[in-house]
Amino acid sequence: MSTPVLWVMGAGSVGVYLGGKLSATGVQVHAIGRERLARDIRLHGLRLSDLEGVDQKVTPPRWHLLPDDPALPPPGLVLLTVKSGATAQAARQLSTVLAPGTPVLSFQNGVENLAAARQAAPQLHWLAGMVPFNIVELAPGHWHRASSGRLVAERDVRMQAWLAHFEAAGLPLWLQDDMAAVQWAKLLLNLNNPVNALSGLTLRDELLQRDWRRLLAALMEEALALLHAARQPVARLSPLPPHWVPAVLRLPTPLFRLVAARMLRIDPKARSSMADDLALGRPLEMDALCGAVVRLAGRLETDAPRNAAMLSLLQHLPATQDTAAWQALRRKALGLGRPSRRDQ
Repeated sequence: MSTPVLWVMGAGSVGVYLGGKLSATGVQVHAIGRERLARDIRLHGLRLSDLEGVDQKVTPPRWHLLPDDPALPPPGLVLLTVKSGATAQAARQLSTVLAPGTPVLSFQNGVENLAAARQAAPQLHWLAGMVPFNIVELAPGHWHRASSGRLVAERDVRMQAWLAHFEAAGLPLWLQDDMAAVQWAKLLLNLNNPVNALSGLTLRDELLQRDWRRLLAALMEEALALLHAARQPVARLSPLPPHWVPAVLRLPTPLFRLVAARMLRIDPKARSSMADDLALGRPLEMDALCGAVVRLAGRLETDAPRNAAMLSLLQHLPATQDTAAWQALRRKALGLGRPSRRDQ
């Protein structure tokens, strides 16, 4: 039996972690990503750890800077892990080197990436996916899974052959038919990304402060109302039904600790990927999150004022943090979590 070949297009934190875990099982993994990460892995090796205590050094994926590298063999599957804003460009790059019908599984945030990819490269076989957990880079060459959850992918015959490989890597893959419901459920949770970035705190510390939870609750509640109006189902990805989550977030902190114990099972060091992007001066993935909620409101001929305000706030960030301008920005954001007249 031939060795399966997997490409990871846009290997950042998620791509390196998934690719490294699969590479450790014998899958031939080829990562296409930034030179900085390739250099770090060459110098330090690849170390992968997780919330459950697994800590392993693994054989790194073979690294490439572009998908047209002649050293890349034809893949049986491609994982697309670029940020949402780079989806169309990545799809066009893949379309020039992959055979028609090659399956590409989008492991990206947001609900609109597949449509953009299919428009840019209709000859490839695009599949929706969802990554539920948070990956943080603790040190050069060391990536850590700081929360839990099960990978989800669109049910498709092409995925059947890969289930055993993901299982062997400790990444069980759950195949689902209604991926729109899954992706909207993940987007609701990802509305915490800008909240966490603005807070300047770790995910756990942010969730233990009621003001930041109220802001997240307001963003989620607004999105849930729009999804209900659009008759769009939302999958249940946590012990709580999605429409219960805003009320739980608003609980006093001692009670929240009790009710949401599983929500707080996060590594103390974990921050959102958006917080990391903010610290590194990279573009923020706001349009795929709050922007998607605003566009849903537009299709319903209504508005989403809180998500629109968050989108605007993070599009006009002060040049440096810990300044008076930053404090004013945080105050404005926290104000979105307080009841408005129309809510009363």
